[in-house]
Amino acid sequence: VLVLLHTLRTQLDLFEKVVPELAKSFTVYAVDYPGHGYSDIPAAKYDVDYFVGTIEGFLDALNLHDLTLAGVSIGASIALILAARNNPRVSRVVAINPYDYAKGRGMARSSFLARLFVRAAEIPIIGETVIALAGLFFSASLVAGGFSDPRPISPELLKELSLVGSRRGHYRAFLSLLRNAETWETATKAYSNIKIPVLLLWGDRDWSRPDEREHDRQIVPGAKMATVAKGGHFLPLDRPDAVVEHLLAFQAPLVRKASS
Repeated sequence: VLVLLHTLRTQLDLFEKVVPELAKSFTVYAVDYPGHGYSDIPAAKYDVDYFVGTIEGFLDALNLHDLTLAGVSIGASIALILAARNNPRVSRVVAINPYDYAKGRGMARSSFLARLFVRAAEIPIIGETVIALAGLFFSASLVAGGFSDPRPISPELLKELSLVGSRRGHYRAFLSLLRNAETWETATKAYSNIKIPVLLLWGDRDWSRPDEREHDRQIVPGAKMATVAKGGHFLPLDRPDAVVEHLLAFQAPLVRKASS
């Protein structure tokens, strides 16, 4: 079983290029968080505990066991936190570009427009207006900084993200996420409790810096780390071949052990 967790402001479509290949080796689930995709948009505090609790509930509801949890950005952080909490359903984690540094403002490093966007979100009233307009008039420039090459952003995906961004209440959920972004870095304090195999997979052009990546490797006991060339923050779209390759290779020792 493989459960895929997407980034902030995207949705399960982030994995459209990797699911067909991964489905040959796994039973694959991809999840839309609350306030993302076409999931409900409840009035809530969109912080670490809320998202982690949601995914815990998803795993419980489907009664999944011995699963690999693979996430990107906040999805990677959710996976690591579940492992740190010793969730018995999770047997290994692939954390792709974890979003757990810079007080949760790593997105501001992607472009000048994203930097203005993140700063505006912190200002009462202005933040509400900016985020609402960004949802209605979604632009490729808002996500282009997450790719080493923006060409993987298909017109269909952009249209989908725009439709979702214009859903009633969506901007309030995203604004709450941005205003609680610092909780993702705070949660790294629990990483030292992890007792299962972890692969930290980074795009070499991710928003994180080398020292921030090394910090995660040092505090996750026994973690393996790999870097993908020409890979940005949205790695499953940027370098789907590499994501599939690393996921299968990381799973291989577990398969051999089960077979023996």
